[in-house]
Amino acid sequence: MSDMTSNKPYMIRGVHEWILDNDCTPYLVLLAGYPGVEVPQDFVRDGQITLNISPTAVKELELGNEVISFTARFGGVPTQIMGPVDAVVAVFAKENGQGMGFEVEPPSDPDEPKSPPGAENKRPSLKVVK
Repeated sequence: MSDMTSNKPYMIRGVHEWILDNDCTPYLVLLAGYPGVEVPQDFVRDGQITLNISPTAVKELELGNEVISFTARFGGVPTQIMGPVDAVVAVFAKENGQGMGFEVEPPSDPDEPKSPPGAENKRPSLKVVK
């Protein structure tokens, strides 16, 4: 059996749509220090940043398979936000905290040898975000 792509970007898009369908405000939590994350550092708390990604708060939202990007205003200044899907910690509704959390794997070291397929026997894990 061939390796499948990560289901994380699909889950992020699905939870985002579910939150909007229920007339709630979707928030995205990113690990701010993760390589490739570009966010205003003044809004980072405990190494994470929580971002309102509702249609009224952002422009040009792209929830891609590899990267999430959009433009948002911080202190009235339009700011480009970007980060790899791997840096997403959670997507949740502001109003009730319902959503989905994700375990963030440390970025792989490009010099580290790759394991042969099937060598890793990791179980997926999810956590409830409230």
